[in-house]
Amino acid sequence: MVFNITGSLLGSINLIATIFQLRTAGLEWMRLPVFVWSELVTGFLLLLSFPPLESAAILQLMDRLFGTSFFSPDGLIVGGRHWPVSGGGSALLWQHLFWFLGHPEVYILILPTMGIVGEVIANNTRKPLWNYKWLVYSMLAIGVLGMLVWAHHMYMTGMGQGVTIFFQFFTTAISVPSILIGTILLWSLWGGSIRFSTPMLFALGWLPMFGMGGLTGIPMGWATADLVLHDTYYVIGHFHYMMAPAGIMGLFAGLYYWFPKATGRMMNEFWGKVHFWMTILFFNGIFFPMLIQGFAGVHRRWYDGGAGWQMAQHVLWLNHVMSISAWILAVGQIPFIVNFFWSIWRGRRVASDNPWQATTLEWATPTPPGHGNFLHPVKVFRGPYEYSVAGAARDYLPQWEREESKLPDRKTASI
Repeated sequence: MVFNITGSLLGSINLIATIFQLRTAGLEWMRLPVFVWSELVTGFLLLLSFPPLESAAILQLMDRLFGTSFFSPDGLIVGGRHWPVSGGGSALLWQHLFWFLGHPEVYILILPTMGIVGEVIANNTRKPLWNYKWLVYSMLAIGVLGMLVWAHHMYMTGMGQGVTIFFQFFTTAISVPSILIGTILLWSLWGGSIRFSTPMLFALGWLPMFGMGGLTGIPMGWATADLVLHDTYYVIGHFHYMMAPAGIMGLFAGLYYWFPKATGRMMNEFWGKVHFWMTILFFNGIFFPMLIQGFAGVHRRWYDGGAGWQMAQHVLWLNHVMSISAWILAVGQIPFIVNFFWSIWRGRRVASDNPWQATTLEWATPTPPGHGNFLHPVKVFRGPYEYSVAGAARDYLPQWEREESKLPDRKTASI
């Protein structure tokens, strides 16, 4: 564990140092879209968090095949018999190595969707993201703090008060940039001329789903509450609000948004909206009842689902609600599947390379992009979200187009 903490601190420092060093490359890094920032932080998390799990897999393989005892403690009894090879190992070592990946993995999955939602909201409100820089800083903070919270999954192991306090503190701290990101994206809607396109609906749906996933996780960051909620359906509900509604809604927003760039055709808006409403309603029909059952003490590992426990009887009817919602959710994906493949060959052709009238650089590529993407070097004249700029001829100024207007920043950078 000491190795993990030291490694995560060094990795976090390296991430911060690298971001500052990037400014020497000659490009204005605050001109990058938030999706690019989210992918950059995700790349660092992947680089730093996967090696411990790979090491753990090698150690486990050695335990099984070569008689080592990295994870096998003294006196291990399996099926009433002593394990033939055991001694000196620690099962908790496996947990530390696993969760050192396991919790950064949550942010590896959710950070890209934050970037996608930021792109879609800026484009469909026709205004810049509110406090773009703090959105970027919050993503960087999540990248740093995400390496320091893994053992809040292990309060039940009896780590000791000092270690528990350490992980409680950083688990609480990481909620601050997460809440800030949600607030910035929500506040970016204020005063916008909102277009309720299918990508925008999924981006708007992402906001409350991310809020539910994040806020339900805060109680489990504290050992006193986690001891009660651990291994109940509350944990299942919290985790799946983050990974399923929040993660998948963000992915759908990006798919509908970039589909015309990738294929040269638009997806059908009517069936896209049918897909959205069936998805968001029945996602909640599956996972919200889990929170209720978890508060009632229904455990996730009971073989009979709680049928043998008297105090669970008043909430077991919610199993039917979750099952029916799951089937309807599955049926709700049929319009998307048909729409996706139909639109690839029969969808309405886009009239230009920039059908959403967006400002970020990917829309300067041909539609669909060929090998190498850009046909010629592109110059970047401004930030990523110059929407509704006073004095401009249009309500959007793409990064790659020179516009003679009273913009304060006239520096250019080549890509």
